[in-house]
Amino acid sequence: MSPLETRTVSALALIYALRMFGLFMVLPVLALYGSEYQGASATLVGIAIGAYGLTQALLQLPFGAWSDRIGRKPVILVGLILFTLGSALAAMADDIWVLILGRALQGAGAVASTLMALMTDLTREENRTKAMASIGASIGLSFTLAMVAGPILASWLGLSGLFALTAVLSLGAIVLLYTAVPTPSQQVRSRDARAFFHQLGDVVKDRQILRISYGIFALHAVLVGCFVAVPAALHQSGMVLSEHWKVYLPVMISAFVVMVPFIIVAEKYKKMKWVLTLAVGLLMASIVWLAMGLESLEHLIMALWLFFLAFNILEASLPSLISKFAPPGFKGSAMGLYSTSQFLGAFVGGFLGGYLTEHVSLGGVFWGLMPLLLVWFALVATMAKPKHLTSYMVNLNNQDQDSVLDLENSLLELPGVDEVVIMLKEQAAYLKVDNKTFDPTKLKLLNI
Repeated sequence: MSPLETRTVSALALIYALRMFGLFMVLPVLALYGSEYQGASATLVGIAIGAYGLTQALLQLPFGAWSDRIGRKPVILVGLILFTLGSALAAMADDIWVLILGRALQGAGAVASTLMALMTDLTREENRTKAMASIGASIGLSFTLAMVAGPILASWLGLSGLFALTAVLSLGAIVLLYTAVPTPSQQVRSRDARAFFHQLGDVVKDRQILRISYGIFALHAVLVGCFVAVPAALHQSGMVLSEHWKVYLPVMISAFVVMVPFIIVAEKYKKMKWVLTLAVGLLMASIVWLAMGLESLEHLIMALWLFFLAFNILEASLPSLISKFAPPGFKGSAMGLYSTSQFLGAFVGGFLGGYLTEHVSLGGVFWGLMPLLLVWFALVATMAKPKHLTSYMVNLNNQDQDSVLDLENSLLELPGVDEVVIMLKEQAAYLKVDNKTFDPTKLKLLNI
């Protein structure tokens, strides 16, 4: 990447991280503090934990479409302002319904897809994968830091202080947006980077994409649902909140290190389906262990390690699977469905976790989440083996409808080309190719 692209991607990754750090920071503590709010019940606390996911799921695609009309930065600014206001409202709340409203308002700043579109506008095609990997790494790092910092900061500042800190971090993100991120000279409406409403019907019909979207739904439902119960379980085992980081830090770091070989096996040796099936099985085992090990701190820690090992493998693998299964030119819309499913899962997980805590037990939370994983395991076991292909875009030169079929056949005859979608309006062809056999220089022979 050029120095300008590097600075731009770094700034966007930091904006992502600041925003996600604020959302994740309350995950390991809200279940313990929630009972202090007027009118609170375990169910309502669970809804408060997951409320941001519902508004994120509802508004992410509309915000992306809105940014196509008025520009990326104004929409991101509105989203960050909503996130700041939601954080401030949650900081001032003493009633559980006000807290839920604040969390929902945080989620209403649904600018994840718009931030990704801005990254697309400001980077060259050949650098997009590196840029997306950098942003993904920033989200993963913010999650780890938030899980560790949340309990420590909450013991000093209280839950209201955490929300106030989140508002300050959001204001910092606004400053970064206008001081460190250039304004793009043009907006890129690449179908491999943006979600389009009229494509969603075709995407939803794709069974493999639906399987993966259900997977990220189940994964985040289980994550949020578990963290309605896990903080209380650690507390009951005798650990005060300020010491919970002593569990989360070594568990998450060691699980991340062990996860890396699995990802290498999945990608390098083309064992993605095998690794995914194993990871879902490990996640199920960790949930059973959590349900049965509530009376023992040692069992809780070992079960959490297994949980985060499986979670890290799945969180890293599922976006790659979407890329592999999405038809060429439809990756943006497939990712839009995927992200919406992810946030919807967070809301459902919060509701289920709270409801089961109130009406069953802490152990009942884990058993109640198990059906989601059983369905997922069945879907993964029957999933088609993914092809390890790469997306490639070709700019066309005044092609018309009469030449489309001949051009498509010519492209498919090239070694390494597996799929072709031609978009005449964009004057672009989107290919799925095998990098080991595809030679881009042969495209010149087609005079396109």
